[in-house]
Amino acid sequence: MSQPRAATSQTNEKDEELREAQRRAERAEKKLGELEKTVAALKSEQAPEAGRTRASQSESQPGATGEDAVANLRREPMMAHLLDALEAGTDIGHYGRLVFAMVAHHFLPAEQVIDWLNKDPDFGHDQAIALLRQVESRDYNPPRRERILAWQAQQEFPILPDADDPDCGNVYRNLKFPEKVYEHIEEYQEEKAEAEGR
Repeated sequence: MSQPRAATSQTNEKDEELREAQRRAERAEKKLGELEKTVAALKSEQAPEAGRTRASQSESQPGATGEDAVANLRREPMMAHLLDALEAGTDIGHYGRLVFAMVAHHFLPAEQVIDWLNKDPDFGHDQAIALLRQVESRDYNPPRRERILAWQAQQEFPILPDADDPDCGNVYRNLKFPEKVYEHIEEYQEEKAEAEGR
């Protein structure tokens, strides 16, 4: 008698495990669908407006040099704030420098990023080179606003000029990054969804 009960119990457990695995798979699929919609929305928000001239398109593209590239960065209030602070010779703190490098290296040549970081009185030339190499070698995505706020809480200098403005520090809304950045985010989200579905 105990044998069939044990077999029934095992069958029930396996059925429940199977149902739970299916539920997890459905949740992961749903989450992946939501993430794909978010990425698509980000891409469409950043797409150049129809009818813009070739010249104006090239001005908004990452990799522009000189004043055009700095003007592009200034479209993001946080970056304008960091550029102004560096221009004034202010120490923007470890995380301020990290955020600046993580965003600016997509728009400025390496020498310019280093030159800007060197305006921070608490940061030497070799340190600026090392920070930029770290950011480039680890292929960091530009940080989301939530991460910037968390980092800001760990230092004296305010990275965001207006922490109450939900658009301030939302670099994906205010700047157009190279396509590889969005692809990298999409790959990461897919891997995360897969891991959560296991």
